[in-house]
Amino acid sequence: MNLSTFIVLLVVVLLAGIAARSIYKDKKSGKGCSGCAGGCHGCSGCHSVGAEPGRKQKIG
Repeated sequence: MNLSTFIVLLVVVLLAGIAARSIYKDKKSGKGCSGCAGGCHGCSGCHSVGAEPGRKQKIG
């Protein structure tokens, strides 16, 4: 393995570690999902108010 391949591998591993740490911290603080998966109470854009849980609102 040459030096440039090692550096690219190191950068990819570092970015994956940062992403995993961010997800872990969000889960631990109770934020839950990063995107809207249907169960987030903080999501205001993809579900209608008062709709059945887990059912997405039709857009457009």
